[in-house]
Amino acid sequence: METLTHVSELRERLITARQAGQRIALVPTMGNLHDGHLSLVREARRHADLVVASIFVNPLQFGPEEDLDSYPRTLAADQRALTSEGCDLLFAPTTNELYPAGRDGLSNLRVPGVSEGLCGGRRPGHFDGVATVVSILFNLVRPDVACFGEKDFQQLAVIRKLNQDLHLGINVVGVPIVRAEDGLALSSRNGYLSTEEREVAPRLKQCLDALKVQLERGVEPAASLRMALAAISESGFKPDYLELRRASDLGPITGDGCEAIILAAAHLGRTRLLDNLKVVLPTT
Repeated sequence: METLTHVSELRERLITARQAGQRIALVPTMGNLHDGHLSLVREARRHADLVVASIFVNPLQFGPEEDLDSYPRTLAADQRALTSEGCDLLFAPTTNELYPAGRDGLSNLRVPGVSEGLCGGRRPGHFDGVATVVSILFNLVRPDVACFGEKDFQQLAVIRKLNQDLHLGINVVGVPIVRAEDGLALSSRNGYLSTEEREVAPRLKQCLDALKVQLERGVEPAASLRMALAAISESGFKPDYLELRRASDLGPITGDGCEAIILAAAHLGRTRLLDNLKVVLPTT
């Protein structure tokens, strides 16, 4: 696997790939890779001849009180993991390389609608930072396919709308959540959990499983959500939000029998956990 750190090197390498007629897939990450990330690489390999992963801890998507400085950076281990999965190329730029004029005054992208509420409501500007860096990566790599995890479901919706609105023509593939044996959704931030918190963490998924059963039985959604939110709190979490949205575009539920998605965020100690479950609401 090649590792490139400069934009000019990346462009030159990918010109060669396109001239050879290769299909290119992109897997953007912030590093500290786990099997959820590696599942994206495996999916990308199914769609393309050349798989490009990126590792960049993007300062634009961190709030002033968030963990930009302490976010785990494990480049050597990540390189080994990507190599073992057959990734062809790693782009790992510095902040100065990707934002040479600095962050102040940088052109900023906003994706309205899907970026509002949920994590967008709790983390102002977060999805503007995501949209901006993903647009830069899309422009540099010009992939045929880009793979993103469904754990960050709102992020996936933002990127899909960005791709559609800007007529980029990229096949944006959502890859299912990878979970630990006890059901906890894998996340780079799970390493922040203490031993005791790690034992509690799977209860979030258990609460969502119970909520899904209630909804599929036809229990009224507002009542089901109130009961689930209470259960999450009683399990030791500080809930951030628990909502039921339309899975296709995160719009409000408008009728029976649609595919919906339960979206949750909750704090456990200093760790913010995300999870979601799709559910088909019964027809009444």
